[in-house]
Amino acid sequence: MLGLAPAPELQRDDGRWFNVSRPLCLADLRGRLIILDFWTSCCVNCLHVLPTLRRIEELFSDSVLVIGVHSPKYPAEQDAANVAHAIARHNIRHPVVHDPQLSLWQEYGIAAWPTLVFIGPDGHILGDLPGEPATEKLISGIGEMIRCWRASGSICPRPLPLDPDGCAPAAGRFRFPAKIKPLHRPGASKLWAIADSGHHQVVICDDDGREIRRFGCGTPGFLDLADDACAFNSPQGLACNGSRVYVADTGNHAIRRIDLETGTVCTVAGTGERGPVLECTRRGRDAQLASVWDLEYADGTLFFANAGTHQLGRIDLGTDEVVPLAGTGDEDLVDGVAREAQLAQPTGLALDAAARILYFVDSETSSVRAIDIADGGRVRTLVGAGLFECGRRNGAFAHARLQHCRGITCWRDRLVVADSYNGILRILDLRARQVSELGGEDCCWANDQRLKGGDPAGVTADGDHRLLVADTNHHRLVEMTVGDDLPSARVWSA
Repeated sequence: MLGLAPAPELQRDDGRWFNVSRPLCLADLRGRLIILDFWTSCCVNCLHVLPTLRRIEELFSDSVLVIGVHSPKYPAEQDAANVAHAIARHNIRHPVVHDPQLSLWQEYGIAAWPTLVFIGPDGHILGDLPGEPATEKLISGIGEMIRCWRASGSICPRPLPLDPDGCAPAAGRFRFPAKIKPLHRPGASKLWAIADSGHHQVVICDDDGREIRRFGCGTPGFLDLADDACAFNSPQGLACNGSRVYVADTGNHAIRRIDLETGTVCTVAGTGERGPVLECTRRGRDAQLASVWDLEYADGTLFFANAGTHQLGRIDLGTDEVVPLAGTGDEDLVDGVAREAQLAQPTGLALDAAARILYFVDSETSSVRAIDIADGGRVRTLVGAGLFECGRRNGAFAHARLQHCRGITCWRDRLVVADSYNGILRILDLRARQVSELGGEDCCWANDQRLKGGDPAGVTADGDHRLLVADTNHHRLVEMTVGDDLPSARVWSA
């Protein structure tokens, strides 16, 4: 039952370890089942595997050890500091080795994210499993192997130098904030809704950044209750309509609604479980969604980015119908008729209601795309060239490159994009079809603090001269004033 091929050694000169007090070698791991999780922080399918791995760790804590092997796709992911942010953001408690040059990836013969590799108690490879596993089947198989190994005396784990709190960020007002959206109410002062993803909460602030109210108990869950008794799981996106805030409850694969007048929270769509490709119309609570990442609202319709299946969808709030809008479910950059187009992890939406155009960012192709939402429309790409094309290049749309962008907003006759892995804002002039940037050295920052390394996940425009940015890894919101002089920026007060 044990494997035949010896597993390659895990220690590498360039491999930094997390959640352990020292690097681990194969000799440390003898006597237990080892699951190597080859992942990268940008990959939504990798994130879908984490709940399965947590269940395995809980069920077989004395016999199984999960080790994440972070194998970066993007240049920004080669930076160990960004890996530490990702580990903290996703509450990864098992050991992780960073593989910046993909040496472990190559030695283990990995071809796709995510892939699990299984190493037996004798240090030999048992096999691998690409893609998202079937959770119950995997747990059953592991249980049977553990039973046999215990009977033969093969399970004899040694103590390990685990340190699962090594990447925990300092507590603060926000923790990995994502999208920020305006809350307009007739005759009332302007408010802002913020997806405070690391705290699993939604925050309402006034126009100066002062906190008014929080929704969510602060721990991950799926509870439709009121105020701080309800529970979200890593909410990322928002859309507001009067006194209602719609929430892309990403970790719960659901869309929730907050009623600010009553304080109640209800589920609009989603079952709490990761769903398959959207193929037909469903009722809201019966529809299975997958990592809903952002929302936009217009005239009784809620548009959503279903990042986990690489699609866009819409909900008719009058009839409670969830309808596929764009994408086949295949991950790629292919334009054309909306339902036949191919998307790649859409994570940010911006609606030009007057023009009936929905703009969106596809993170995994580092692209900005658009769909004419009248009659289903067509998908077209403004900037971006493919799954493995990225960079930091300005100029004509066809020439420009971004790096894993995640936020977008309409501003004047332009688009502003949170170019997340480049740590800047990009400006797309829709008339001139030119890309420029904002937020780098040309900006007068408060205390000389910039977005670099902040992995900004959200941006929204407020009039002609004001932008609000979720500076995610820095756990803060940044207000930028853009006028005739150099742009200036300040951090909302704590």
